[in-house]
Amino acid sequence: MKDEMTALSGRLTEAGHELQARVYYADTDFSGAVYHARYLEFLERGRSDFLRLLGVHHTELQAGQTGETIFWVVRRMEIDFRAAARIDDILTVSTTVAELGKARIRMAQEIRRDGALLIAAKVEAALINAEGKPRRFPREWVALFSPGDANAADSGEMS
Repeated sequence: MKDEMTALSGRLTEAGHELQARVYYADTDFSGAVYHARYLEFLERGRSDFLRLLGVHHTELQAGQTGETIFWVVRRMEIDFRAAARIDDILTVSTTVAELGKARIRMAQEIRRDGALLIAAKVEAALINAEGKPRRFPREWVALFSPGDANAADSGEMS
């Protein structure tokens, strides 16, 4: 069962994470192309499964694993739509950590079909508690998000 769950969550790569997703009829608009808002869902799946494979689970955060209930929120997103995906396409959603701060993370994401870039996105996410107050990342996450540079959170301008 664990292998099946890992397969559903994609795979960690040297650069970050990759997830494959099929385009279904429900993802498309009247023209047969993927509806623009659906790309947000593909990107969210990529980020969520990246976190899952790193050992950061939304359900555990909500249950107070870190000492209080915390949630991920998207603060900012920039998307460059380059080409459309269509029904039955197999997409590869890649996610990498572009910058890590003490309370925010910037991720670079791409959606490709057969190697061709369809979507490029920059996503800034943060943690908040149940009252909506910002929270710093737990110290042990620094190594998870920046395996090549454990001091990234202390050296960047981001907070």
